[in-house]
Amino acid sequence: PSVNVVSILSLPLPELSKKLRDGSLPPDHVFYAYVGKALQIATETNCITEFLQESETQLRKAKLMEKQGLLYGVPVSIKDSIDCQGHDSTLGFIKNLNKPAAEDSVVVQVLKRQGAIPFVKTNVPQSLISYDCKNLIFGQTCNPLLYTRTPGGSSGGEGALVGGGGSILGIGTDVGGSLRFPAAFCGICAIKPTGNRLSKRGIMAGVVGQKAVAAAVGPLAKDVESLALCLRALLSEDMFSLDSTVPPLPFNEEVYSSTKPLRIGYYETDFFTMPSPAMRRALRETKQLLEEAGHTLVPFELTNVDYVIFNYCLRGMFADGGRSFVKKFKGEMEKGGAGLLFWLAKAPHWLKILLSWIAKPFVRSISFYTVDEVWNIHHDIEDFCHQFIAQWKKLNLDVMLCPMLGPALGIGYPAKLSVAVSYTMLYNALDFPAGVVPVTLVTDEDEEELKGYKGYYQDWWDRTLAKAFRGSVGMPVAVQCVALPWQEELCLRFMKEVETL
Repeated sequence: PSVNVVSILSLPLPELSKKLRDGSLPPDHVFYAYVGKALQIATETNCITEFLQESETQLRKAKLMEKQGLLYGVPVSIKDSIDCQGHDSTLGFIKNLNKPAAEDSVVVQVLKRQGAIPFVKTNVPQSLISYDCKNLIFGQTCNPLLYTRTPGGSSGGEGALVGGGGSILGIGTDVGGSLRFPAAFCGICAIKPTGNRLSKRGIMAGVVGQKAVAAAVGPLAKDVESLALCLRALLSEDMFSLDSTVPPLPFNEEVYSSTKPLRIGYYETDFFTMPSPAMRRALRETKQLLEEAGHTLVPFELTNVDYVIFNYCLRGMFADGGRSFVKKFKGEMEKGGAGLLFWLAKAPHWLKILLSWIAKPFVRSISFYTVDEVWNIHHDIEDFCHQFIAQWKKLNLDVMLCPMLGPALGIGYPAKLSVAVSYTMLYNALDFPAGVVPVTLVTDEDEEELKGYKGYYQDWWDRTLAKAFRGSVGMPVAVQCVALPWQEELCLRFMKEVETL
């Protein structure tokens, strides 16, 4: 009864952690305030897969630590695919039930050493290779802002829980937008770091062993300052000693707190997935406000995104003809999810060839490749990355402002629209840090303008996407902020600029 839940839940993370560390807020109060709120959001959105019972013990342990960590007493939610000792990492597959992780993933170990209290695990789409959030074990997670919409995925449970206020900090993963979709769809912030900036030890991947498209682990929170605090805590000696394959680069305060004006590249479209009216407006308004704030904006010519997505990303991820992917689904057919990809991966070779003539280049991406072809894909991706950086350097850019898919699509639509990952997956192929910041809400005018949405190909995909965007007045729309590899602090600094506009 003595706990003022409302005031605890209204504190931003930097203030909350300060109060926890100076003793003006008891960790128990904070913990139970968030457990209560998480329960409420879980009831509304079905975002939680498991309560971590030992979090109460962890709370007692944290209080006894000699040195208080940066996240002392902060409750943290963890995506299903990130190992927590004694709990399943299911990836939404029944076959992974009752196979508890032997130990915590490195990220979870570091969080605990920093005094954080991992307290729940959150829902994901079956296989993680989807930006919806549904599986046969836990069912469908809804968007906390509008229950008929997807929260995004594959870190969808995190998006819903953090977006709904039931967690103040979440940890997810991203291989094609899996941190950025949920953040953008649920109106919060997230950053996908360079693939190896944070340890992926003890984190389950959707497609194991593929090296074409870089996966990353990263935080989701209500604001940019919270993401920075989380990275500050994770980029510590603890992580570098627990996983020596991670470069020992501590958080660079100087870069993050710098105030010098930025040179910012930008583009309004990738000429593959036509932006919704709200996406286009979000980008234009942000660009204008950044210019008014004294930054320089430079148009960036984006070419061949369709080629990159099909020939590098999809071919790279499914170079085995999707075999290992399909094997996981044995006895676990889930209609939807990665539906189309799945069907294609199973199609006989002659059908793939036939389809590749009549459909978008998309279909071509799922056939079997020889080892030297896979090596060629890796080589082409490296080449593409160097060309992209050369173009970036030629314009002398610090960072890049890019569209982010939005508003949130209706539940079930992502399965039909795997092609719409083009805005996000580009930066997994390039392995650049990329964050999202919500900047506006869909207006009646946006909705009206959507009626004229045709797309670049005017095919079934484009028509379906127009339908998926409909009926979203009041839903958040974000932009993407991108920096060069290993420049997470600059990326966050840019995100903060965008947030304060």
